[in-house]
Amino acid sequence: MKHFFIIANGVKDDAMQFTEKMKTYIEQAGGTCDYFINRINQGIKRVDPDRIGQNVEAVFVIGGDGTLIRVARDIVERKLPVIGVNLGKLGYLCELEENTVYQAIDALLRDEYVIEERMMLGGYTVVKGEQSMEETALNDVVIHRTGALQILRMKVYVNGEFLASYLADGMIVATPTGSTGYSMSAGGPIVDPKASLLLITPINAHNLNAKSIVIDADAEVAIEIEPRRSEKDEQAEVSFDGDTGAALRVGDRIVVHRAQMSTRILKLNKIGFLEILRKKMQNYT
Repeated sequence: MKHFFIIANGVKDDAMQFTEKMKTYIEQAGGTCDYFINRINQGIKRVDPDRIGQNVEAVFVIGGDGTLIRVARDIVERKLPVIGVNLGKLGYLCELEENTVYQAIDALLRDEYVIEERMMLGGYTVVKGEQSMEETALNDVVIHRTGALQILRMKVYVNGEFLASYLADGMIVATPTGSTGYSMSAGGPIVDPKASLLLITPINAHNLNAKSIVIDADAEVAIEIEPRRSEKDEQAEVSFDGDTGAALRVGDRIVVHRAQMSTRILKLNKIGFLEILRKKMQNYT
């Protein structure tokens, strides 16, 4: 491949010096490259896939895991493989660092790479009986409490069958890719990102036996807000990969399932997931 596009986090590379160096290196090596600066727009970072030329074969994402996750979600319909360049503190998804990106460009120009398919989530809310448009997520879909400091009572259904009722601060439905994100922080298991499954993890559950549950990747999960007290004034929000999607109240629900589309991740080295995990955890501690 020789036609590239760079999407850069405007905070992590605020002067665009690193992005410009990458662009120049690609062009001097015989490739083509353009870039887009991803900045916050009304509180939510969005990338317009129409900004990416039709001849582009791969996308570099400069920033960190959060930037890569949002870019992958926003351009998924283009079916372009992405590779992350980590300028943050801790990255499980971003394979490259600032000092390895130029060797990576050389490898891509020589077509020395593989592509991993990562499953994504699709989800919609049902608020006062009205179904919303579907949103997608690479990492997770999260219900979390808002308003007063109060817990939520939630009913969880899998394929229409009642699973359990939880008292907790919220609930996470995560992909294997998202298992090293919020789900892990809430006590969920770490899963090989190439696996095919869904994780349901309660957030700060108020019962001792509430654990993460692993279910089939093709299952449908529905989570409904139940009344916990007579006022029925509990409030919650739904977020897709950290971006708020909708407000929920008692009787509303979120429905989550496997998305039809998947994210394509470029891989250049043969380092396995467990080795990456070990190195990242050592650096984090």
